[in-house]
Amino acid sequence: MRRSAPWFHWHGQDLTLRILAQPRAKRSEIVGVQGDYLKIRITSPPVDGKANAELLDFLARAFGVPRRRVTQTQGLTGKLKVFLISDPTILPHGLNLK
Repeated sequence: MRRSAPWFHWHGQDLTLRILAQPRAKRSEIVGVQGDYLKIRITSPPVDGKANAELLDFLARAFGVPRRRVTQTQGLTGKLKVFLISDPTILPHGLNLK
C-alpha cells in the first residue's frame, strides 16, 4: 500500500496534492513541505488565472503527464490549492511519495 501524508494522498493510481502556491517568484520550483502543504513557487502573477495555469503546466511537467491529466479541484482564488494528478509517470526526487 502506498503511503499518505497531510499534503498528499493516493487514490489507486491517482495522486491528490495539497499545495501552497507562491506567485511572482524568480523561478518556478518545488520548495518543499510546509506544514500540511507542498510549497511551490511560480513566476506568474495571481491575475486572471495566470498563476493557476502556470501551476497546472508545472505540475504536468514535474509528474510527467499531459496537462489534461492534472485537475485543480480547490483553491481557484487563494494560495492554498488542491490538485489531482491522474496516474503520474514521474515522482519528483526528494518528495518521498511512494
